Amino acid sequence: QVQLVESGGGLVQAGGSLRLSCAASGSIFRIIAMGWYRQAPGKQRELVATITSGGSTNYADSVKGRFTISRDNAKNTVYLQMNSLKVEDTAVYYCNADGVYTIAGMKEYWGQGTQVTVSS
Repeated sequence: QVQLVESGGGLVQAGGSLRLSCAASGSIFRIIAMGWYRQAPGKQRELVATITSGGSTNYADSVKGRFTISRDNAKNTVYLQMNSLKVEDTAVYYCNADGVYTIAGMKEYWGQGTQVTVSS
């Protein structure tokens, strides 16, 4: 059984910073890609950033230059450093692990979500 456990959300003023962490646990052989998605009230879930096991990254245009995704493959952990936060970054942030190889095969997993609230 694979679980993704997120941490680091909270309340911050506009212009501030937060760092999210997500650790995948279980009998994992390999994870192809890890990333962060977010969902604001009344909106669809959207991609924030992803990173492959080789270090290739992809960012939403709205966060480029402000957010940085990184990954520790040995710990199956992904991080999201969020700087210069804006009110519009307020959302529930979900960790995603895609291409997770275990003895049971390959699947995609989601974390339970962590709230990020940016006040003006």
